[in-house]
Amino acid sequence: MSNNPIVKKILILAANPKDTVPLRLDQEVRDIEQGLQLAARRDKFTLHEKWAVRSRDIRLAVLDFRPNIIHFSGHGSKTEGLSFEDEVGKEKFVTGEALGGLFQLFANHVECVLLNACYSEVQADAIAQHIDYVIGMNQAIADKAALEFSVGFYDALARYDPQYDGDSPIEFAFNVACSSISLAGVSGASIPVLIKNPNPRKRNERRDNQLLGQLIGDVPNLPPHFLPRDEQLNPLKNKVLADTNQPVAITAKSRHVGVQGMGGIGKTVLATALAWDEEVSRAFPDGVIWITL
Repeated sequence: MSNNPIVKKILILAANPKDTVPLRLDQEVRDIEQGLQLAARRDKFTLHEKWAVRSRDIRLAVLDFRPNIIHFSGHGSKTEGLSFEDEVGKEKFVTGEALGGLFQLFANHVECVLLNACYSEVQADAIAQHIDYVIGMNQAIADKAALEFSVGFYDALARYDPQYDGDSPIEFAFNVACSSISLAGVSGASIPVLIKNPNPRKRNERRDNQLLGQLIGDVPNLPPHFLPRDEQLNPLKNKVLADTNQPVAITAKSRHVGVQGMGGIGKTVLATALAWDEEVSRAFPDGVIWITL
């Protein structure tokens, strides 16, 4: 990860089979979401949740959402793997090797995997053969400590500033998360472990091996409190991505355009959101040009 303004996608996979000890997974996800929403850079992160996850749901969730960060919350076993659900909601283990084999196929965009489960260091080590950063637990971790770690991790990640916090947002967030356990007055700050791939993938600002086009020109940043409005952005994006030679523009002039209107109603912000959109950038690998007339 970097200070790249492109939105980072976080996929949370939660499983608490009915024949296992109940966990406070709903509170964990709620607190993570709240911390992201309160951050000044909240528009740079998108959170997607999947509950009562079965093994095949993992594949579908990654295929559909294409996340940069995969977060698992649930139970774990040192020898058997991570605890997901079967077709009737009972416990079914998935090994680290199986997860690593799947995540390897998506290593171009998956930057970090966080396994918030007891004894998950073994699975983390297997996944780290394919993913640059993987976090696991070296022993059993109490529910309160696990919650504080997760919330602290994303609080720090959303507020990372390379000017002050070092070169790696993942390592910075991990260190803050470990200290969050101690700050909460509970034990377990030494249980989380960060494992780095010995052969990390080489990318240019994590732009998916150059599959994302460059932004050319003086593209403005989105406002710090910008909230995406899909009902406005998606129709314009669909026109841009359509297989057509028709031009699309955002202007105050009365012509054949995608959006038009008087000054001050947000056309520039809408165009900025479109320029930074990862799907648009991926569709135009030669670049997206910003021209101010």
